[in-house]
Amino acid sequence: MVAAPDSRDQQAAAPEDAPLRKDVRQLGNLVGEIIHEQLGAAFFENVEAVRRAAIRRRRGEADAADDLRQRLHTLSAADAGELVRAFATLFQVVNLAEEVHRIRRLRERQVRGESPEIEGLQQAFEDLRAAGFDREGLQKLLDDVLIEPVFTAHPTEATRRTILEKQQRIIRALTDRLDPSMTPAEDRVALNVVRSEVTSAFQTEEHPSLRPSVADELEHVLFYLTDIIYRIVPPFFEEVENALEHVFGDDAEQIELPTLLRFASWVGGDMDGNPNVDAETLRNALHQQRTSILARYRSEFTQLARRLSQSTSRIGVDAAVTDRVADYMERFPAAAKRIPPRHRNMPYRELCHLMSARLQATVNDEDNGYATPDEFIGDVRAMADSLRNNRGEHAGMFSVQRLLRRAETFGFHLATVDVRQDARVHRAVMGRCLGDEQWAERDAAERTAVLERALAEGRDPEPVTDEQSTKTFDVFRAMAELRERYGPRAIGCYIISMTQGRDDLLTLLLLARWAGLTTRDGRVDLDVAPLFETVGDLEAGPEIMEQMLADPNYRDHLAARGDRQVVMVGYSDSSKDGGLVASRWALQCAQTDLVDVADRFGVDLTFFHGRGGTTSRGGGRIHRAIRSAPRGSVRGRLRVTEQGEVIHTKYGVRSTAMRTLETSLAPVLQATGAPRPLDSREEEWTRMMTEIARASRAAYRGLVYEDERFLEYFRHATPIDVIERMAIGSRPSARKADQRIENLRAIPWVFAWTQSRQVLPGWFGLGSGLQAAIDRWGEDAVAEMLSDWPFLANVVNDTEMVLAKVDLGIGAWYAELAPENSRAVFDEIQSEYNRSVDLILRLKGNSHLLDDEPALKRSIGLRNPYMDPMSLVQVDLLARWRAAGREDDALFRSLLSTVNGIAHGLQQSG
Repeated sequence: MVAAPDSRDQQAAAPEDAPLRKDVRQLGNLVGEIIHEQLGAAFFENVEAVRRAAIRRRRGEADAADDLRQRLHTLSAADAGELVRAFATLFQVVNLAEEVHRIRRLRERQVRGESPEIEGLQQAFEDLRAAGFDREGLQKLLDDVLIEPVFTAHPTEATRRTILEKQQRIIRALTDRLDPSMTPAEDRVALNVVRSEVTSAFQTEEHPSLRPSVADELEHVLFYLTDIIYRIVPPFFEEVENALEHVFGDDAEQIELPTLLRFASWVGGDMDGNPNVDAETLRNALHQQRTSILARYRSEFTQLARRLSQSTSRIGVDAAVTDRVADYMERFPAAAKRIPPRHRNMPYRELCHLMSARLQATVNDEDNGYATPDEFIGDVRAMADSLRNNRGEHAGMFSVQRLLRRAETFGFHLATVDVRQDARVHRAVMGRCLGDEQWAERDAAERTAVLERALAEGRDPEPVTDEQSTKTFDVFRAMAELRERYGPRAIGCYIISMTQGRDDLLTLLLLARWAGLTTRDGRVDLDVAPLFETVGDLEAGPEIMEQMLADPNYRDHLAARGDRQVVMVGYSDSSKDGGLVASRWALQCAQTDLVDVADRFGVDLTFFHGRGGTTSRGGGRIHRAIRSAPRGSVRGRLRVTEQGEVIHTKYGVRSTAMRTLETSLAPVLQATGAPRPLDSREEEWTRMMTEIARASRAAYRGLVYEDERFLEYFRHATPIDVIERMAIGSRPSARKADQRIENLRAIPWVFAWTQSRQVLPGWFGLGSGLQAAIDRWGEDAVAEMLSDWPFLANVVNDTEMVLAKVDLGIGAWYAELAPENSRAVFDEIQSEYNRSVDLILRLKGNSHLLDDEPALKRSIGLRNPYMDPMSLVQVDLLARWRAAGREDDALFRSLLSTVNGIAHGLQQSG
């Protein structure tokens, strides 16, 4: 099984990708050997025959498609599942090979001393220097910067932790092979490690058969936080320091880097639509996070103790260190006894042992433990200062400084846990607390007036004992308890989904007050973040914000929070509601108007971007998105959700995680300190974009919500019925039991279309929108806007990447699953696809999609011939499973293999 491009394609391949092609060919052969070994020669020959037929189909040979379908139709359910698993295994090693190739290319550029990439840190600092930043200005800018990825649960990816760990070992073995000094024998050992791990993974059920619990999702997120991110935080800061020094020279030594990074999570706190999340999952999440981070610190002290062997007979040590040693010797006598006598004149080594004991006391909730992370940071800083003061900068200071960076970043809570709930749940609880059964149906203005009086007068609630109210108040009480126990950073924003008016925010303040989530002076101790999700909500958001900030009760609350307001904007539901183009424009306009409102009221606004993995849910290249954001909307801060398979794509490998953080920080610095100048043409572009969004939304809604054939087509021409039954998340796939598009969550909606290779949510409507603008302003004007306006360029580039992954040749086979009377929907999809591709190519002056992105184009081309068999197997199995009344478990298990395999091949799902 050789996973290499067709020989005719290799002639056009970039020379620098030759090592990748060699790796892919070698790993493809290795996967072939594993399949031969595990499933037998006959099965391997069948896989090879299918692979060759798929390549022939891609070349346009007349009989190839029929040959391929016939071969796949004769497979048993079990053999079909194994065939898909074989191709999926190939994709996994290809994905890892591409990760290693990125590491190779980065190293080669560094060795050659090439100029920094445009999205890199060095380029960002050069832009700031060109904009006139000196040392003082740069320090002020950095002090205001905060990058905060927020990890959500994994409703589209539930890969077992053991598989993730195997992938880490494969990556390390492949990276070892980059060492030019490696001997042939050592290279064989590395390949044997790869083979062992791939074979073991092949023999392991990749996805749990049971729906994952919240605890399972927490374990998944903890893998990335503790195994990857914990390790790369110090090197990230060192990269920032290196880039600063390269650009600002000696001035860089006087710049003190603040804590530029924080991490947050929704696991255990996201109640929106998930009945399994409550006060107990919130407590468990923070308990597990604290246990995990303190274990990491203790492990690091073991390593530090080996390095810090300084003896007082050889070098001085600050009194702050020796005093702590003396104090801890008395407080932890058992730990003191375990220190070998030969270490008695090695105060750093002694302190490491004793601090580790105090951390264990913290884990055990003993009185001798650290009361706050600041106490722990103070001990680490005392060691660092002592080393600095006693010629120890090259005798262990590096390792202590790394620990200090981690402690300042992660504290004792590892990641801030946000809480989220639907505004409608709060309204229902408030109605019970006020004894008003009609509360939720009352006019928003009437609710607001009642809430304002209740807040002003200190009204008490009616007694409530129903399950929903009890659960709501328990969560508020848990938040107060956990913030007290784990520190103020342990609990983050309280996000109100489906915020539709200021009464939703006042409701939350009153409920929190009744629950006792207050400071000593009686103010609600909570950062409230409205979430505007649909296109309509985004359009109403600025007016709601103005009402909020004009409300005395809310403004008093905000003043006590430092006049800082977080607003979350949703990409998924707005895209599902109005299509990608209308969603992106609504988000752009909402942010612009929200910034204007906040500035008028003197409020510091932070946007929290609820981005998903796929383009239709806000995915895409983050540096482009930041650069195309409205002026004044970044303000040194980036808070963004990371979810699904994107977490693995961005943070699954240390070098990639480093790159992710770098390409997040760099554009934030540029957008804040050196924003693009105002272009006089933007007023006209705004009018043009409004027309593009209007026409695009009309086309999208005309098909999805107004064409009576569409729902039937969707339910048959995609594997949505399989996805709805998959154990891939701890919450239901729909908000209500009926099958209407409105009630389906955005993730399974996108997942289903991606599987069918039509990927409709990621592009449909763009062609109609562009055509409407061309009809009114002319093609040259639209081409100029696309070339010169980062916003439209970002939208079109993101959409172009999706269109390049669309395969309507495969999609037509899925369309055949639909009843005859709804198959015409596919013709509408085909027409809009052709229109969109044609206009993108004309406006950009290109001949083929992704001519501007050759590496991505080659990557897709590499995968396509091997994707086809999995898609055709899925179509065949869907027909069989549905004909059997969806009761055949063997067919269903094989269908699950196709879903997972296609997701691996496309590297995206929902």
